[in-house]
Formats: sequence, C-alpha cells, structure tokens
Amino acid sequence: MLTRVKVCGICRPEDAQLAVELGAAAVGFVFWPQSPRYVEPDAARVIAATLPEGVLAVGVFVDQPPPEVVEIAGIVRLDAIQLHGTERVDDYAGTAQRIIKAVPVPEQFDASVIDAVPRGVTVLLDAHDPVRRGGTGRTIDWSVAAAIAERRETILSGGLNPSNVSEAISRVRPQMVDVSSGVESMPGRKDPDKLRQFFAAIDQ
Repeated sequence: MLTRVKVCGICRPEDAQLAVELGAAAVGFVFWPQSPRYVEPDAARVIAATLPEGVLAVGVFVDQPPPEVVEIAGIVRLDAIQLHGTERVDDYAGTAQRIIKAVPVPEQFDASVIDAVPRGVTVLLDAHDPVRRGGTGRTIDWSVAAAIAERRETILSGGLNPSNVSEAISRVRPQMVDVSSGVESMPGRKDPDKLRQFFAAIDQ
C-alpha cells in the first residue's frame, strides 16, 4: 500500500483494532466537544495505548486553547496534533507532537492560503464547512488538491469512501488519505465491511 491511510473519528477500541489490522498508518481522535465523534481523552488514551509502534495517534482540535490541546496531547500520548479551526500554527512551535493543519477547500480557493502554512507542517485538505469542521461526506476539487500535493506533503480528506478513494489517489497522489464518515454506520461507529472495502480499493 503506497498511500498511507488515516482512519479518523475513532471512538471504539474494536474500530481502531480493525483499522490497524487492515493497514492504517494513523488513527484519529476528535477532541472537539461539539463533534458527534467526540471522545473523552481518558477513553482515547486507553485505545491509543493499544496501537502498535509506527501507527500514529492523532488528536483533532478546533479552536481550543493551546494549553488545553497540549494537556490532552500529553494525557493521550498523541503523536500528532491536527488543528482543524482557525488556530495559529505558530502557537504550537516547539511541541513534542508533529502538527497537521486542516485547510478547507471551498469552490473559490485561494492557493496562497497553503503558502501561509509553514513548510514543516503537514497540510490536510478537507471540504469547507465552518460549522461541522469535517466528517461532512463532501469531496473537494481534486484538481486543486493535486496541484497542492505536487508541492508539499498532503493529506487528502473530504468525502472519501470505498467507491471513490482509488480514483482520488490516482488523481491527487497524496501522501495520505483520511477517512471518517465514508466508513461509518453512524457517527463514531465504523462499519467493518466498509472499512475492509476501503482498504481493498486502495490495494487494487
């Protein structure tokens, strides 16, 4: 599997276990309380402790105070912090975790937004939704994403599912794809069959 996979919105140990068995390189925990996929840090810590070496535990945050984010990162022992709001990346300079910055891609996208993200930060491209902030099931413009992926390390998100992930990878060539709602039976509950189909589609 050349393209790595992050399975986000993990709330249950069995979902994380299956994702890892299928080859996930990262699992994501949402710590934004307004999300239907919110998970308590203590519950996430238990799940993260079961991840094998090399599988990243990623925490998703939306405009939360940096001290709170850093505290949760320590509790859960996160490998990466994903900033999914309007946060300043500079506020996290020097943290132990790698930083991922989500960039919404609306219909009229200004590419200069990407240039404002420091080169050492991984960019995650997602559908534009100022309310839900992710997990919308909507795809983005893959031609825009492809142009960005040519220039820097990119995670492709937004509406990916078993039926479109193969085409998305072939068109965008991202370093990683991020899936959440596309493999769920309901928010926060992954569907085992959809997860298997997703990874099978990538291996084709």
